Amino acid sequence: MKKPAARDIDLLYAAILELDSVEDCRKFFRDLLTEYEIAEVAERWKAARMLHAGASYAEIAKVTGLSSRTIARVGRWLKQGKGGYALLLKRMTP
Repeated sequence: MKKPAARDIDLLYAAILELDSVEDCRKFFRDLLTEYEIAEVAERWKAARMLHAGASYAEIAKVTGLSSRTIARVGRWLKQGKGGYALLLKRMTP
């Protein structure tokens, strides 16, 4: 696969911002991604939430089926990434 242009990536992000509901997201992401890709992204988000709550890698692997390598990557991005996980975790935590 050829690397997409930054403008094309930004247009994808802009399209996502136009979604108004979970149902809209469900439709768009199902057309955009395979069921496996959606599941993988959902499990990474679950791992981020669980890491934020203090769960161990072993517990997360058992619940999600993710590899320890993927969990470690999510953990690294949670601590040293661009702040996206932290931003949404803060917004979604009551």
